[in-house]
Amino acid sequence: MEAKSIVKEAVAKRVPALRELHQRIWESAELGYEEIKSALALRDFMASEGFAVETGVAGIPTAFVASYGSGKPIIGILAEYDALSQLSQQPGCPTKDPIPGQEGGHGCGHSALGTGSAAAAVAIKDYLEATGKSGTVKLYGCPAEENGWGKTFMARAGLFDELDCAFTWHPSYDNGVWSTSSLANVSVKFKFAGRTAHAAAAPHAGRSALDSCEIMNVGVNYLREHVIPEARMHYAYLDVGGTSPNVVQDHACVHYFLRAPKSAQVQEILARVKDIAKGAALICGTECICEIQSGMSDYIPNPTMSAVIQESLTELGAPEFDGADQALATQFFQSLPEESRQQVLAGLARRFGEERAREIAAAPLEETISPLVLTKVAMPGSTDVGDVSYVTPTAQATLAGFCIGTTPHTWQVTGQIGSSIGEKCYLKAGEVLALSAAKVIDQPELCQQAREELLAETGGVYDCPAPDDVLPPIPEGVAQRAKEAGL
Repeated sequence: MEAKSIVKEAVAKRVPALRELHQRIWESAELGYEEIKSALALRDFMASEGFAVETGVAGIPTAFVASYGSGKPIIGILAEYDALSQLSQQPGCPTKDPIPGQEGGHGCGHSALGTGSAAAAVAIKDYLEATGKSGTVKLYGCPAEENGWGKTFMARAGLFDELDCAFTWHPSYDNGVWSTSSLANVSVKFKFAGRTAHAAAAPHAGRSALDSCEIMNVGVNYLREHVIPEARMHYAYLDVGGTSPNVVQDHACVHYFLRAPKSAQVQEILARVKDIAKGAALICGTECICEIQSGMSDYIPNPTMSAVIQESLTELGAPEFDGADQALATQFFQSLPEESRQQVLAGLARRFGEERAREIAAAPLEETISPLVLTKVAMPGSTDVGDVSYVTPTAQATLAGFCIGTTPHTWQVTGQIGSSIGEKCYLKAGEVLALSAAKVIDQPELCQQAREELLAETGGVYDCPAPDDVLPPIPEGVAQRAKEAGL
């Protein structure tokens, strides 16, 4: 039996179990580092399939590695399962209707991401058993992609070092290969300490930490002219030193995200921002502590492995939506802000003409496959998949799981991912990643080719943006709750 048939059959026979798995994750809707129920659901599923599961890896209670097989190639599949706050929504409901008592929701589709990746891993297992070939598949349970950079800490712990390649995917409005880079990112807090005093009677006796924050921000704003134009520096006050104007503030804190197309550029900018903070402290006579929270490297799409995914996706085709799916998606399209709908329609009209644009809007789930065009241009956001891509050749697919025009991190994504649309999306993703892995198992020389491409890009150097003394930001009590739950 050919690889395509094996993986399709492997996924198809597990549809009920995968549906139950997705439902458990989708309903749990847990935020980053708190995904206890979701991690348990994935662990139980993988263990039931004969995988050896190691939990609590990299010092993260909700991270795990599930392994099957032996020998090379060693192929990693990345799973995510964290949700977002404020995005609760009834499944398949195209009007805003949060689930009572539930605050979070899978507004980026990570419930489907985790389920589809698990489907891929078990289908690869079936392929190894059916062919008797050498190979190992590892499903990585990666927490906190949205707000905590779980893969960064996992990469620092060396969990991806032994891999010959890694595959992952993400729900989207299109079908294709993730062909762009992403912005590297560092999260850093600047805490200033001064001295209180009566702001009217003895201001000279005080040393204002809040003034230091404000002077620092002025300095950073002047710095913007003198860094690369692609850089981004944005901040938020976490502590303004109190609520009494007549007291000189002796404590204040500002939180920065610094982004640039490459990790090395972020580190250069960080050094300059640190100097500005030191200067602000000197001006005001305060002290400054710089606390790096974590960071993410830029994503490097591997040409060889991206081509493997493109070939697999072309062979298998896009998710197959029926009339009911398209009708539901049309209702979700109509729920989008008027401005968003008009922008989508205008863009479609420019590409295809107005008549075709109206046809697409009437069936807004994408069923075509985009061509593979790798580019060095970085997308505006960041992803911790970048840290994996510095360690091992990495490629990502995108599969349609919501209608065109839908913006991630919205309740519309939560509602569509929780419907039959999301199910068809994650099932197809499982097939695509599994077939991609099968091609690598059949042609292990692809791993060497991909490794050479990675070495040419990085020189074999990975500098983790999270220093060794920075721990994953696990919320208080999570480790104990995870232990009590059996993780």
